[in-house]
Amino acid sequence: MQAFFLYFRYMLNLDDYYFLGKVTKPHGLNGLVNVWLDVDNPANYNELEMVFIDMDNNLIPYFIKSIKILNNKAIVDFQDVENEEGAILLSQKDLYLPIELLPKRTGNAFYFHEIKDFELIDELRGRIGKIKIVLDYPNQALFQVFTNEGKEVLIPINDDIVKKVDRKKKQITVLSPEGLLDIYLDD
Repeated sequence: MQAFFLYFRYMLNLDDYYFLGKVTKPHGLNGLVNVWLDVDNPANYNELEMVFIDMDNNLIPYFIKSIKILNNKAIVDFQDVENEEGAILLSQKDLYLPIELLPKRTGNAFYFHEIKDFELIDELRGRIGKIKIVLDYPNQALFQVFTNEGKEVLIPINDDIVKKVDRKKKQITVLSPEGLLDIYLDD
């Protein structure tokens, strides 16, 4: 059955999947691979049975025989990858999982994709606008918000600024750094 899945191409919308990590290189000569995991809690993935690997812009399911997690790295033994050549073919390939498998977030913790179109409210200035997207830069993630007047506002995301996430109302309340909103909103 594995061989069938290896040839069946999943040309699906990547919005339905989340980036799990990347195969970095072979691990030895027996088909094992080293994987870097881009997740907050790698231990949540100890029992992983399958991942989707991006092969030429197609998601191909690969079943896992065993996985050993060491911090944000793992050694993975994929079913039907039996030698170094097979492991080399997977090197530098991205790994994905269906988005419904993401662990649920509570409180003020959120995934960037889940807050699109939430209202951003500043504790002092009130409603700012809707979150269009999160700009995820290496040193700082930012809410990109557009006001009703079409002005772009960028607000840093960190625990000191984000005060409340209300999923039912689709609102995020922040306390923006002093003077930041003046730069964007005052004429």
